[in-house]
Amino acid sequence: MRPLVIAFVALSLFLVVPQAAWAQTGASLSGVVTNQTGAALPNVAVTIKNVDTAETRTIVTDGGGRYQASGLPQGRFEIRAAKQGFDDETRTGISLAVGQGATVDIKMQVRAPDVCASGKEFATTDCTLTWHGVTLYGAYDVGIGWVSHGLPVNGYNYEGESLVNRNGFQSRFLVAPNNLQQTGLGVRGKEEFAPGWSVVFNASTGINPQSGLLADAPKTNIVNNGLPRASYSMAIDGARAGQPFNDEFYAGISSTQFGTLTFGRERSLGTDAMLLYDPVGGGYGFSYIGYNGTMAGGGDTDDSRWDDALKYRLTVGPVHFGAMYKFANGSGGCFSASSTWTAADCTPERPHNNAYGFDVGGEHGKFSADAVFQHYNQAISVLNPLLGPQSPAAPYQSTTDSINTNPINGANLIDPNNTVYGIVTDNSAIMAAAKYTWNPFKFFFGYEYIWQNNPKQPLGVGATDQGGYIMSGVEDNNLDSEKLVQIWWTGVKYAFDSKTDITASWYQQRQNTFRVPATCSVAAGFRSSCSGTLNEGSLYADHHFTKRFDGYVGVAYSFVSGGLAIAIPHGPGVPYLYPTNVAPTIGVRFAF
Repeated sequence: MRPLVIAFVALSLFLVVPQAAWAQTGASLSGVVTNQTGAALPNVAVTIKNVDTAETRTIVTDGGGRYQASGLPQGRFEIRAAKQGFDDETRTGISLAVGQGATVDIKMQVRAPDVCASGKEFATTDCTLTWHGVTLYGAYDVGIGWVSHGLPVNGYNYEGESLVNRNGFQSRFLVAPNNLQQTGLGVRGKEEFAPGWSVVFNASTGINPQSGLLADAPKTNIVNNGLPRASYSMAIDGARAGQPFNDEFYAGISSTQFGTLTFGRERSLGTDAMLLYDPVGGGYGFSYIGYNGTMAGGGDTDDSRWDDALKYRLTVGPVHFGAMYKFANGSGGCFSASSTWTAADCTPERPHNNAYGFDVGGEHGKFSADAVFQHYNQAISVLNPLLGPQSPAAPYQSTTDSINTNPINGANLIDPNNTVYGIVTDNSAIMAAAKYTWNPFKFFFGYEYIWQNNPKQPLGVGATDQGGYIMSGVEDNNLDSEKLVQIWWTGVKYAFDSKTDITASWYQQRQNTFRVPATCSVAAGFRSSCSGTLNEGSLYADHHFTKRFDGYVGVAYSFVSGGLAIAIPHGPGVPYLYPTNVAPTIGVRFAF
């Protein structure tokens, strides 16, 4: 029997010793999680992160509050404990050698009750209107202003008249809406459903504060269709097109570790950056890049918000990253390359208006910066109102039923009533912006380079624009050559005291000559395809009487030159009625 015993022992050593040797190569972490009284906490999510490789492992504590992780490689680690109703706890600076075991006990504190939980404190404190993670928010911003060259207003317009306007022709006093912030309402929510994981959503809309109508840029053009130029009211272009939620309408998932992914109607990455790095914060009354969304939309103000879009945001320490993709949507209308096209030879098109963008940025002390790239196919720029029977001999802003600037004779392909007219381009843009705080000053800087080309895939008559509006006129071949746009801005915000800020800013947009032949002079007649500049400077003071209520007073001055002073984008130049505008404004804002 003795040989059998020896064989059995040898076999046992063969099987056991290697396992013991392997176990010595793996490190381990263990510990007990308790509350502030020392009682064990079960069901705590303990996440162990390898700082060197970024790999993570999550363990749930047992009934005695214990957790244990073995087989860990050597290296540096951090531990985070999360449980609903308690503040997260993190332990860092843990180093493990081969085969080393370490014990890290964690004590968690009960999360302090939210003093704003009931909503009753809203009237007497700075609490928001929040219940169970759902917050109602909004603003009302309205002022009174004077413009040196303005127009009558209509109820759909949600911007004032601070910026020089191609059709503005007379000085006038007027109601000036949304000078520092868009008037509107919204509801947003964030509800944790697992440790470190939450459902998020946001739904918000803007209105005209004096009429109560939903903000609707295309409608401001439509109400002027068919009128002579001298009879126009204020007409603008923009992404707010009368949608029930014309700002944002999205939902998604957020993780404290992996970032946030949302889907729906969302602000573009350029719009996010504009709101962060504009000295005026995107206020219409004193900011060109806030009033005109060319910069935010990467070439067109229509694209400052993207429908059917995925957006991803991730922050790691001082660095953040963003990515965005828009799916094609809407209708492409019908298109023909023929100069004598009719309804019979107009080929149905499908939209190719997908888009994508990236953002990378970070903070270091009092300095922060971001770089954003955006590309948008079939971007639409809505022009001023359609020609109509009341203005057949007057200088017009656009024709009806045109493709590639080729007019159709005879009956309209679609009824032009309640329709818009626009130029279609493929746009790319890259932007860099920064701000620096040097108390009591904040300095802002930004620059964007945009290149536009005729679309690779044309849109046709009957295509849809923002808000589902139909286009009865489309130009797919408006650019003789590549159009290059540059926008830069700078400004400073001075904290005069704890309640009063004074802000000065300057903006400029310039474009190249994309006309072929490049004939641009006073004698030859400027066209909108000639080089030109648009400038705006502003100065205003904002005093906060309370956290929610403030008053402001300021002035904006803007002027255009060259091709940017031409009011009609095709044909011989029809200039702005006046190339300058002075716009002092005083107003109040209530925000919650």
